[in-house]
Amino acid sequence: MSPYALSMLMSSLAVGTIVTLSSHHWFLAWMGLEINTLAIIPLMTKMHHPRATESATKYFLTQATASALILFSTTINAWMTGEWTIMNMTNPTPTVILTLALAIKLGIAPFHLWLPDVLQGLNMLTCLILSTWQKLAPMALMMLTSHQLNTNLLIAMALMSTIIGGWGGLNQTQMRKIMAYSSIAHLGWMILVISFAPSLALLNLLIYLVLTSSMFLMLMTLNSTNTNKLSISWLKTPTLAASMMVTLMALGGLPPTSGFLPKWLILQEMTKQHLGALSALMAMSALLSLFFYIRLSYTISMTSPPNISNSSLTWRKKKNLTYVIPILIIMSATMMPITPTLLLLN
Repeated sequence: MSPYALSMLMSSLAVGTIVTLSSHHWFLAWMGLEINTLAIIPLMTKMHHPRATESATKYFLTQATASALILFSTTINAWMTGEWTIMNMTNPTPTVILTLALAIKLGIAPFHLWLPDVLQGLNMLTCLILSTWQKLAPMALMMLTSHQLNTNLLIAMALMSTIIGGWGGLNQTQMRKIMAYSSIAHLGWMILVISFAPSLALLNLLIYLVLTSSMFLMLMTLNSTNTNKLSISWLKTPTLAASMMVTLMALGGLPPTSGFLPKWLILQEMTKQHLGALSALMAMSALLSLFFYIRLSYTISMTSPPNISNSSLTWRKKKNLTYVIPILIIMSATMMPITPTLLLLN
């Protein structure tokens, strides 16, 4: 792809998200979502592969359906209230339609089936954009309207997302599909608490962005797309392979990594809301995700002998790593000690 075309598409992605984040009018927010969708589709199809074309088609149809539902719900709301303001979603019917539309946009269960298939057909950079940057605009709209959304519907989708996100990743060998199911499970934790404490949902989103970005950047550096390639990653860059284990433990939510912080605070908030049974179910569903993260850690660390192999493996990386990856790895591992500061910011 031409650098000029790539810069235009990346700029359009940024503009679309910024328009949605800075808008008070539903039509402007919808327009930003559309710019986002139209900007990422050429990035998806730049590989000229049937799988990439299939992924782009699935993504376009899913996002177009969600955008139509958003426009439909906001039009009904404007017809009933006379206002296009984002904060004014008072009628239950458009609110439920909007919740379902944003769930389709984000890939929350039971509208999650498109996400693993779409990610599997793309390259790692586009997967990174789709799993991080493309979540910002719909999640911002969900946070803005969180006090008016149907809490029971959000709780049901959250529980379903964490269970499906953990269960679906158990039998996967492709790293992109594993990261897709990981994304579904993390989104479940976010929308669980969004009605009770939007600041906790924002904290969870920020930590999710750090962990997912560091994981994808490490997979891009090691050129590992499945578990077989991951098992020889220490032969290429031993330090990065060890760091990947820490990031996987953070994604699973083990203390003292950063991933434990949002889960702990969300379970604490749910207990304060007298939802003890739901907290127990969410904690148990997190164990499903933790299992396949531990399995990946085992694959990295214990399936290759500790000597230089004589087979025709990929050579060690000769280029130096970028400065972004070490910073993200440090943030993945060390946010837990600054919990009191983060709570004061909330």
